[in-house]
Amino acid sequence: MNKIYVVGIGPGAYDQMTGKAIKALNDSDVIIGYTVYVDLVKEYFADKEFMTTPMKKEVDRCVLAFEEAEKGKTVSMICSGDAGVYGMAGLMYEVGKDYPNTELTIIPGVTAATGGAAVLGAPLIHDFCLISLSDLLTPWEKIEKRLLCASEADFVICLYNPSSKKRHDYLQKACDLMMQHKSPDTVCGIVGHIAREGECEKVMTLKELRDTEVDMFTTVFIGNSQTKKIGGKMVTPRGYKGV
Repeated sequence: MNKIYVVGIGPGAYDQMTGKAIKALNDSDVIIGYTVYVDLVKEYFADKEFMTTPMKKEVDRCVLAFEEAEKGKTVSMICSGDAGVYGMAGLMYEVGKDYPNTELTIIPGVTAATGGAAVLGAPLIHDFCLISLSDLLTPWEKIEKRLLCASEADFVICLYNPSSKKRHDYLQKACDLMMQHKSPDTVCGIVGHIAREGECEKVMTLKELRDTEVDMFTTVFIGNSQTKKIGGKMVTPRGYKGV
């Protein structure tokens, strides 16, 4: 059987990759990924062959991985964060139906939700959900419904892809929707460039978040009704008695 690892490399820093991810990359002949992600790992695996495709060429990237594996090479398809959380694992299985002689192994990694949560404090201690504000693959109407339902259910909400040049007002729109069910004083936080150069974080209210400028490298955390600010950190209690 041919072999492909689908590897979550974490938020960016080598020391936040799992040992299993590092072993998979070391065991590979070829490392394939989106250009930005390949640039994050190149210096640590300099003896490997690297192949990249730009954004919006995900299917081509998957086909490339299977074609290289069919040549007898061990391949790693890398994703930032976790390969199974907005990553390439699902698409690799879909494309892989045409390549029955290739075995896939999924290697988990630290996703932005958990990496960013560690920077902010402890915002995800209770029930939470992840919602991407990118409408490239999901209609905005569906994103809107998810925001409303998650807010009404008092989930902590973590937002991926909160803004871009074409979607500069999407975070504002999301905050307005969430404030239909969440207090404007709800504790929130943002983390930019998690575990990369320029990492920054800030804790604020939902009302303040609405008018905060973010980009595609920012992960946004909106607390639930119990989330509080403790020592400058964002903390969601789980409800232990006696505290």
